[in-house]
Amino acid sequence: MAKFMSSKRHGRNETDRVHRGKFKNKGVSVIERKVMVSINFRMLLMLASAFTVLFLLMAAQPKSEAGSVGNRIAGEEQIQTSEILVGLEHTPGDEASAAPIQGGISPVFTDEVRYWEQDILTWAAEYDLDPNLVAIIMQVESCGDPQAVSIAGAQGLFQVMPFHFVEGEDSLDPDTNARRGVRYFVDRLSQTGGDIGLSYAGYNGGHVAAGSSWDNWAHETQRYYIWTTGLYGDIQSNLDHSPTMEQWLQAGGASLCRQAATRLGI
Repeated sequence: MAKFMSSKRHGRNETDRVHRGKFKNKGVSVIERKVMVSINFRMLLMLASAFTVLFLLMAAQPKSEAGSVGNRIAGEEQIQTSEILVGLEHTPGDEASAAPIQGGISPVFTDEVRYWEQDILTWAAEYDLDPNLVAIIMQVESCGDPQAVSIAGAQGLFQVMPFHFVEGEDSLDPDTNARRGVRYFVDRLSQTGGDIGLSYAGYNGGHVAAGSSWDNWAHETQRYYIWTTGLYGDIQSNLDHSPTMEQWLQAGGASLCRQAATRLGI
């Protein structure tokens, strides 16, 4: 009997050890799963953080705030200007004064822009600007096409982005479009202390571009700077024929002007 009870107790002890072993193994398995879940959750958090940083970096890239530049007019071929970048060095800050001049605009502008000459004189006078500065923006942005709309959504003669207009304004109305565009350029002149080159860069690339320099600009803003300051330099040299204008037309600007001429009926 004692032997039987001893054997029974022994069997129960073995059973207890087996059960304890099962529960122990089960407990280890749960812990392992918890550790794996914790690791996976941390990995997801790290991935989410990485995507958030990437998104913020992309959002921080400078974007055009006022003009879309003439090489982005809907339905027209893109102006290629990389060939004139080689060997050209532009240093913001050495441009002439933005003060108004007597008489009309320079003869270097195309007929499509000269079509708006009296209006340009009026718009420039409202802000005491050299009208040639205003005409240059119109030349490069739309070549005088009042209905121009870019693939980025910029509109009208001065390719102004929609968020610059208030509710109820007609963004394609020449006077409204011009005043919004010229006002934005004047703001950039104020920001840069009257630096014409930086103000043109800011017209294309926004206030961030106006506050930075060539090396920090997008290629589009660099090209825009080349065209606009090149035109202004030719005008300041009292040229009747602008080499920069010829380059701009050959690089694709002529297509913008053909579209403008058709819409203006000239």
